[in-house]
Amino acid sequence: MKDCIVRATAANAQIRAFAVSSRELVEHARAAHNTSPVVTAALGRLMTGGVMMGSMLKGDKDMLTLQVAGSGPVHGLTVTADSKGNVKGYADNPQAMMPPNSVGKLDVGGVIGVGVLTVIKDMGLKEPYSSTIELKTGEIADDLTYYFATSEQVPSSVALGVLMDRNNTVKQAGGFIIQLMPFTEEKVIDALEQKLSSVPSVTSMLEEGNTPEQILEIVLGDLGLEITDTMPVQFYCNCNRERVEKVLLSLGKKELQSLIEEGRDVELNCHFCNTNYTFGIEELKKIRSRI
Repeated sequence: MKDCIVRATAANAQIRAFAVSSRELVEHARAAHNTSPVVTAALGRLMTGGVMMGSMLKGDKDMLTLQVAGSGPVHGLTVTADSKGNVKGYADNPQAMMPPNSVGKLDVGGVIGVGVLTVIKDMGLKEPYSSTIELKTGEIADDLTYYFATSEQVPSSVALGVLMDRNNTVKQAGGFIIQLMPFTEEKVIDALEQKLSSVPSVTSMLEEGNTPEQILEIVLGDLGLEITDTMPVQFYCNCNRERVEKVLLSLGKKELQSLIEEGRDVELNCHFCNTNYTFGIEELKKIRSRI
């Protein structure tokens, strides 16, 4: 199943919904950063939630950033997404380990610990919108549900899942976000709450071969589901050599001269995709001459 996001409405537009399959993009991040299984699950959940939240943005250049900072061994996670289905992310400590939780599953809440979630939306205005909340459980889905309720006043149900294979690659990943509009009738809310209480986990639905459309059908089929569109999603980093050169230019002539006098190649790393860019002495001289 190719990674994609599906957007839909239900109950005569009283409900809006998003569902995504994200196995390939989460596996891309795992391979790029060589993350431990529990960090793969944590980062994968945040990227899965982030790519759905990014698809809620209106403008082509709008950007969403999710930052988790916690007391656990992973220390922090950062994810950015745009409105076109592109997402990227990294963990501060990709190799962080944590014993399984009390039910034998990957302890995402434990590896993150006590901390905060910051949501930043850059929509081309003078200042980006930023909101910080305390983490409720560190399990990501609960925290995003709490964010929507407190910061955006939108009652939401967020479900996210990453299932690892025995060889520590990503077997399944995906999620959904269900949101109530302000005019939603009580009977619709009651019916939705009852349905959500009995819905299987996202990864179990994916394991059974369900697509994002079929997952929304399972959750909202009784409420008049209408699929509005489908969009591919991917791990995508927009770093390139030219952008990294600008970082070196920003150091200034004096700092560049100091690097040249050290007589060694300079290597810069992109946090998001873990790509290394190496600049030799002659390249550094050319960059310095442009200042």
